[in-house]
Amino acid sequence: MSAGRYLGAGRNPFSSRGNPLKTKTKQVSRKESRKIRILVAKPGLDGHDRGVLVLARAFRDAGMEVIYSGLLPTPEQVAQMAVDEDVDVVALSLLNGAHMTAFPRVKKVLEQKGGGDILVVGGGIIPSEDKPKLLKLGITGLYGPGTSMEEVISHIKDRVKKERWT
Repeated sequence: MSAGRYLGAGRNPFSSRGNPLKTKTKQVSRKESRKIRILVAKPGLDGHDRGVLVLARAFRDAGMEVIYSGLLPTPEQVAQMAVDEDVDVVALSLLNGAHMTAFPRVKKVLEQKGGGDILVVGGGIIPSEDKPKLLKLGITGLYGPGTSMEEVISHIKDRVKKERWT
């Protein structure tokens, strides 16, 4: 689907979220009834999309439900999409050096829009001196080029299980 569907369009009417699956004998737990929902985004002016598309495919292949923001969304648009789509995780990627502006802005707008419980992970070209500042804001992962997909996927799954599905 195109990113235009998400920009200001509101909640996905085809989503099954909020309607727990039930059986005659028991209610299925949240962990069993749905996949991790992840929004993959490159906020700001970064048109390098090959890596983020590889990530999106790897997340899908790992069993996650992936929503891709399209190129060049603002941090405000990313946060709105995340809230509208009721995602568990926002995965941000930047190669242009704007991570200290865009990543915290996405986190702040998420909190303002009622999505403070949505996990935020990041990656790209992030100097080691910036990582503690982002971690303090609750933005984790912070992976660079060469990181294995298994490491990124494991990090996301572990965070969701510990912080969203408890």
